Amino acid sequence: MSRTSSAHKLKQYAAVAIGFLALAGCETADKLSKVGQEPALTAIQDPRTQPGYRPVQMPMPVKETERYNANSLWRTGNRAFFQDQRAKRIGDIVTVNVTISDEAAFENSSRSSRSDAKNSGAGGALGAAINTLALPASASADALASINSSDTFQGSGSIDRTESLKTTVAAVVTQVLPNSNLVIEGRQEVRVNHEVRELIVAGVIRPQDIASDNTVESTKIAEARIGYGGRGQISVAQQPRYGSQVLDIVLPF
Repeated sequence: MSRTSSAHKLKQYAAVAIGFLALAGCETADKLSKVGQEPALTAIQDPRTQPGYRPVQMPMPVKETERYNANSLWRTGNRAFFQDQRAKRIGDIVTVNVTISDEAAFENSSRSSRSDAKNSGAGGALGAAINTLALPASASADALASINSSDTFQGSGSIDRTESLKTTVAAVVTQVLPNSNLVIEGRQEVRVNHEVRELIVAGVIRPQDIASDNTVESTKIAEARIGYGGRGQISVAQQPRYGSQVLDIVLPF
């Protein structure tokens, strides 16, 4: 590697390090300015205006033409005879009953072993010629080369996990898909003793899965995205320092 190329790479590494230190310094200054203060709650706003928001696109059935039959109050495509107050339009609110109770236990083990041996040599007139012209007196053409190799691997792992969450959150209908399915998104924040707990629910639901009391079970949400976490003093204390996180990523051992 040329000296110019090495200097250029050193400059790149230095620029990355300076940028990281500047970012860490800004974040540290921001945290120092909020010492002793409660974490601020997020302002209520339209989820569609948030950075990274993408409208949901799903496979849709062929649209059915509406038909009215003579002397009939029923219309093609109706899902109920009487009008109800369940969520069905953009901006309507539906209550999601979040129930998560998962248990998982896995145990795996693997073992492999391999050995290999190869020998090569020359005999007869060719071997005699090689012994005379090319090899020292202590060597013989009958065993020109010998290769031996062996490899052994053994690994094991286990997972034992139990998760349980039961709560409710109100979500807003952000889209009505062509097949009448509803895209919902809801966020709930609760602040207690300098700690904010966040619950986020998003996904696609069917109107017929909404109960008469305008609630829907989380198990009936397609493409469900459910997040439960927090921010504040306790959450910060539970996280390793930035330096430790960087070293865990960078160090190869």
